[in-house]
Amino acid sequence: MTAQRADIVMYASQFCGYCAAARRLFKQKALDYTEIDVLFDPKLREEMIARSGRTTVPQIFIGGRHVGGFDDLNALEHQGELDALIAAASQP
Repeated sequence: MTAQRADIVMYASQFCGYCAAARRLFKQKALDYTEIDVLFDPKLREEMIARSGRTTVPQIFIGGRHVGGFDDLNALEHQGELDALIAAASQP
């Protein structure tokens, strides 16, 4: 299975269990994503807060849309809405 291309950005840290869960879901769905590690970079953390309005990781964006953290991402998956959002973000 080849990885699906979509504009997915996840602000994360290496020691975050919710970040690991999001990584697993992306891997399970064969999705490419860009991960921005904010653990040791205050400027990147400030960027994350400015974009999301939240201070916790992960903060996930799909196609430029803030979807929230892992609980929000997982809810989209269980509601059957995540695939449609990713498909829309994958369009050129």
